[in-house]
Amino acid sequence: MDESQHVKELVRAASVRVPMDAATLLSHEPPAVVAQVLDQLPHGMAHTIVDHLPPALRPQDFAMPEIAIPGSVADLMEPARGVLPEQATVQDAIEYLRAADDARQITYLYTTDADDRLTGLVVIRDLLLATPDQPLADVMLRAPFTLERELPIGDAVRAAVYRQYPVYPVIDADGRLAGIVRGWKLLERQAVEISAQTGQMVGVDKDERVHTGFWQAFRMRHPWLQVNLLTAFLAAFVVGSFEDTIARVVALAAFLPVLAGQSGNTGCQALAITLRGLTLGDLDGRPVGPLLRKEALLGALNGLVVGVVAAAAMWIYAARTGAADAPMLALTILLAMTGACVGSGVFGVLVPLTLRRLGADPATASSIFLTTATDVLGMGLMLFLATTLVS
Repeated sequence: MDESQHVKELVRAASVRVPMDAATLLSHEPPAVVAQVLDQLPHGMAHTIVDHLPPALRPQDFAMPEIAIPGSVADLMEPARGVLPEQATVQDAIEYLRAADDARQITYLYTTDADDRLTGLVVIRDLLLATPDQPLADVMLRAPFTLERELPIGDAVRAAVYRQYPVYPVIDADGRLAGIVRGWKLLERQAVEISAQTGQMVGVDKDERVHTGFWQAFRMRHPWLQVNLLTAFLAAFVVGSFEDTIARVVALAAFLPVLAGQSGNTGCQALAITLRGLTLGDLDGRPVGPLLRKEALLGALNGLVVGVVAAAAMWIYAARTGAADAPMLALTILLAMTGACVGSGVFGVLVPLTLRRLGADPATASSIFLTTATDVLGMGLMLFLATTLVS
């Protein structure tokens, strides 16, 4: 078989497997062949497979640091049940299950060799279909998927998402069965991490729960409120720098909260999508440029549509209050709303990515930094345009 035909076969095989299995298949191929296979796979699938390839096989343009959930598989592990030598027969396994006090807790049987290394996995259904004198080696699934004790929980969660097995065997560095991890525990940990993001965005520690003590909660929350106060001073300084403009065109003061609210919401939408992408690995190995362009264009379109409505409201408000230059005030609101929403969409992407680049949790107080950036940009842009355009 020539190389091109071999690549086609690999593409066909990888496309019907879960990403981890596809990565295992490609891990035995030369880097050049791996690169050709990835080029022929759908873009999203290729990036997900790269996530599980050994570093030496990852193309440079795919490489990107991952967000790891703290902790390792060992933190969620429990003792393995239903462990038998691979020489045992089906009848031995059935008698073992009947005699076990915790038989209801046994989902799979595990077979080991003379050195206690895991060699296979037996599904209970297969015991019912086999003859009593058959050795387990004949009915077991050889080389089952395993997790390693020191594997980060974030990587284990990704394995659970792709495979959704009820139980995962855990091995040590020597391949010995160290225990098992329930699939629901991995998904529960992921749910905790995702649910914690909304709190972390505003400075709530991810370890704080409903039952956390009063003073402990105060110590967790208050430092970020001080940070928020300092950043708010920056926005106040920008507004104060245009005091003469506000005093001359009082109508602007009524629309500053409108502008801040709309641009802030636009930024939070982009922030939520970016954090979701980081958590689920959607951004791993992908260039940031396309996401920035998408959020900037969404901000421009949303800002323009909302800006038209806000401009009309400003025109009516200015005319009713007798303010001069109502058309220019309306144009100011339109341009400021569009520009602020573009900027907030970009900031919604850059804030968590910058925090990650600095080694911090991307979700940590990201909303505080985002709010400051959008307020400074939006209010500053609006007051600058008003100073320039309105006589």
